[in-house]
Amino acid sequence: MIEWNILEKEVVDEIIFRTINPRNRIILELLGRAGMRISEVLKLTPADIDGRKLTLRHPKSGKEKEFVYIPLRLSNRITDYIQIQNIAHNERLFPISYAGARAMVRKAGSTVDVHLTPHDLRRFAATYASRCGTPIEIVSKVILRHANLSTTQRYLGKVSDTEAIRWIENLYA
Repeated sequence: MIEWNILEKEVVDEIIFRTINPRNRIILELLGRAGMRISEVLKLTPADIDGRKLTLRHPKSGKEKEFVYIPLRLSNRITDYIQIQNIAHNERLFPISYAGARAMVRKAGSTVDVHLTPHDLRRFAATYASRCGTPIEIVSKVILRHANLSTTQRYLGKVSDTEAIRWIENLYA
């Protein structure tokens, strides 16, 4: 089984906060706070945004559509970005290539000396939610939008002894 290097929240926050370019910051937040795939982020249009609910058309699952839920602050940033950039209803929010997006994510990670990929941020979103007590069913079905819990379990990082003890203490203290 592959063991992923799971990023700490402080590291992800630092990467996001150091990113000055509004487009890049929003992309990083959609990956790291909403658990989106980079391909999903790059397909978004203003027509897909309904407040804190994003519609993914023709997602990887093969369904006609799926939904992503985002924090209010991120929703507000996206709304402002659309207005400032004057993006038409059916235009892509981020008209960059997959390679360009990967390079931007890698560069953002380098600001804190971390080798970073878009999928590292997706994994972080899932692991962080899980470690904060979000039920695995929500992590799986809502954040990652996986068909099977077993797929989600492969995403989650290894639990350290210290973390295991902390959770047991929280449960039974």
